[in-house]
Order: sequence, then C-alpha cells, then structure tokens
Amino acid sequence: MLKKRDLHDSHTLYELMTHPDVFPFVRHKADSYDEFLFITKQTIEAEDRGELISRTILDEWGTPIGTINLYDIEDNSGFLGTWLGKPYHGKGYNSPAKDAFFQELFYEAGIETVFMRIRKVNIRSIKAAEKLPYVVNANETRISIYQQLNANGEVYDLYEIPKDLYTFHLLRNGSLQIDSSKLLEA
Repeated sequence: MLKKRDLHDSHTLYELMTHPDVFPFVRHKADSYDEFLFITKQTIEAEDRGELISRTILDEWGTPIGTINLYDIEDNSGFLGTWLGKPYHGKGYNSPAKDAFFQELFYEAGIETVFMRIRKVNIRSIKAAEKLPYVVNANETRISIYQQLNANGEVYDLYEIPKDLYTFHLLRNGSLQIDSSKLLEA
C-alpha cells in the first residue's frame, strides 16, 4: 500500500497530480515533468536529512496512485499532506493509506502529533478529516499554530492527530498492529 518515494514512479504520479481536481491541493506543485522529477529528488534528499517523511500510495496492483507526506518535522510533530489521483477518489484508498502511514509515524518514526492544515474551501478534505474518530479540530486548542497558518487571512482550518488518541482508537477497535512494549517506551 505504501513505499518510499522513487524516481521511477514520477511519470505516473506527475500525470495524476496535474488533474485540475488534484493540482490546486498539492503542496509542491510542478508545472512540468522535469520540475516534478527535481521536486521528487529534493523530497527524497530531504527525507534522508530527517526533514520530512514521504511515501508513494499504491493500489492493490502496486501502481502509484498518490503520495502521503509528513512535512515540517519539528519537536516530534509535522504536517500531513496527502493527494490521490482523480481516478482513485472515493475508491477507499485514503483511509488505509493514512492508517499505514500513521502506524509508521507513531510507532516507528517517533512522531507524537500529526497536524493537518486544510483549506476552508476544500470541503472534500474537511469532510474526510472530520470522519476520522482520532482527529481533533485544533483551531482553538492550538491557537498560535492556527494564527501562524492564517497570518494572511482565514484560509486554513487546523486539525490534530495526537498519538495517544490514535492509539486509543486502535485499541478500542482491536486493530493495534504494533508490539505493545513500544507503547511503554514513549
């Protein structure tokens, strides 16, 4: 379902990213295939430096269908960025990709909090975020981050996924897929 970013997937991902329903919501936009290759190379290098974590989302046949990323890693937290190609919208890929990514972030990479900044006009993403039982609207509880995101006008809503709330969700649903001794290390 997820794999580390690879330049070999760039052509497929670039074609999916340029769709008008996807492109406005991609963090690192590329106006050409060569620019996308350059950005992907920079992303791989930034991950090597510990600045971000980026994965390619795959369908059940191993075809690249989007990306999921944790940007701006600082103090064991970062900002989530996800996009899926238009043909894969509404097909059930988003939730399993997020679950696999959160498992890696929280239980392997030492991340404690995942933030999501979602444009107030991106109703599709807001509804998807609010469906997740471990997501908290953080506009008021993380006011300094919220104000920083909206320094130039009310553009974003801020959401937070704390590791403890995500872990509680997994325990409650009996789907915790980690070594429970890792929970005690935190």
